[in-house]
Amino acid sequence: MQSTIDPNRVQEFAFGLLDDLGATVSGALIHLGDRLGLYRAMAEAGPLTSAALADRTGTYERFVREWLANQCAAGYIHYDAEGATYLLPSEHAAVLADESSPAFMAGGFTTAIGAFQVLDKIENSFRTGEGIGWEDHDEQMFCGVERFFAPAYRTHLVAEWIPSIDGLPQRLSAGARVADVGCGHGATAILIAKAFPNVEVVGFDVHQESIDVANQRAVEAGVADRVRFVCATAQDFPGDGFDLITFFDCLHDMGDPIEAAAHARRALSPDGVAMLVEPMAGDRLEDNLSPVGRAYYGFSTLICTPAAHAQHGPCCLGAQAGETRLREVLAAGGFQQVRRAHATPLNMILEARP
Repeated sequence: MQSTIDPNRVQEFAFGLLDDLGATVSGALIHLGDRLGLYRAMAEAGPLTSAALADRTGTYERFVREWLANQCAAGYIHYDAEGATYLLPSEHAAVLADESSPAFMAGGFTTAIGAFQVLDKIENSFRTGEGIGWEDHDEQMFCGVERFFAPAYRTHLVAEWIPSIDGLPQRLSAGARVADVGCGHGATAILIAKAFPNVEVVGFDVHQESIDVANQRAVEAGVADRVRFVCATAQDFPGDGFDLITFFDCLHDMGDPIEAAAHARRALSPDGVAMLVEPMAGDRLEDNLSPVGRAYYGFSTLICTPAAHAQHGPCCLGAQAGETRLREVLAAGGFQQVRRAHATPLNMILEARP
């Protein structure tokens, strides 16, 4: 028996979906505005006409005017009809224009655009069960992921996350050996090295192009004498006796996170510590039905779960694994002590000891 359709509820849902459609298109335009420097040109500039913004950025005024109209309709930019001027509020500039701000989010849209480049591959994954390796993504993915996560790392890692682990600041200050697993372009390894001049850091990642970028970044940062990057997996990276091993937003991307945890435990010194940074999530789906969960489940569908599946491991955690599941993985890897050391609205920091 077919249920009766309520036309009012159909219309309500359709208009809600129209809002999502507008957000999707506006997301592409956020990425475009970031690439063209439109937000940076508007930051702290006060009210501007479309012609003035085009002149500042070397862009074509008619296209800029249409872009501004979308941004105003979305509420990102404010419009003054009397003066026909556009204003990027300082609070919005902190999110869209200032890469030093902990609230900067433009990198997330670069990540999304990068994922969209391989939608055909993702469709094939749904149909065949095949994964998509990290190396199979568009170049924008690697840059976008770094730009999305790095603001939080710059804000919280040295000031809050490291101090939340008992004795760790003192150990790093005295001179420790650190392994950064899944290091990407090396942002976290370089942050640790610059904050603690006596440490030696080696970063590991499976993506050779990212390793090449990271080594160049270490040279540019003046820490290449103490920081190096090597292409290796989380299950076979070389070395032992590390005082600290870190996993920044990467364990859930691994096809065998238990073996990654076990290898880290074996590579630690007897009194060493592992720091696991993962996306904030509750243990149940119903705990994560929120804007944060929506974004992370989306990225997990497009990026994280296919990447883990491509490694042919025993499990795919996904980006919303939750603390209980992460604790189980660490315990199965041989860690005897696990505690939540710190948390932000977007991050969960776990401390694990042998």
